[in-house]
Amino acid sequence: MTKVSMKVNGKPVSGEIEGRTLLVSFLRDTLGLTGTHVGCDTSQCGACVVHVDGKAVKSCTMFAAEAEGCEVTTIEGMANADGSLSTIQQAFQDHHGLQCGFCTPGMVMSAAALLAETPKPTEAEVRHYLEGNICRCTGYHNIVKAILAASGQDVGDIGGDAIAAE
Repeated sequence: MTKVSMKVNGKPVSGEIEGRTLLVSFLRDTLGLTGTHVGCDTSQCGACVVHVDGKAVKSCTMFAAEAEGCEVTTIEGMANADGSLSTIQQAFQDHHGLQCGFCTPGMVMSAAALLAETPKPTEAEVRHYLEGNICRCTGYHNIVKAILAASGQDVGDIGGDAIAAE
């Protein structure tokens, strides 16, 4: 067993882990932060995306010990200080960027990383950035629209009719 310490959502945490413990398992099983989802265990779906030192990572492919001393942010840490939804979370709600919700934590975390890197992305940039996140319900259109809206851009010209007609 190895002791691991890090900050998660701004709070210092530590725990005893086996060396093979994945970060997603540490977050979910040790810390009880179940918002980070496990979808595929192979780094394909993106449901487990968290931020480690400000960078989006798939926590199912990172050992918890690799996050030693790091700042980790999970979906639980995305809300505003008063508990209200963040701009990105609110945009997902307002623009119907979720259905079953399983992929939503990873999508929100990926969106936050994208907007930190590219504050005003184009639709093509959003779609390219989300290539590592799988959603089986929405068709991505409203997710893209939500991310563009969260960036402060007008999404009035983005309509679902063109996609439906293809």
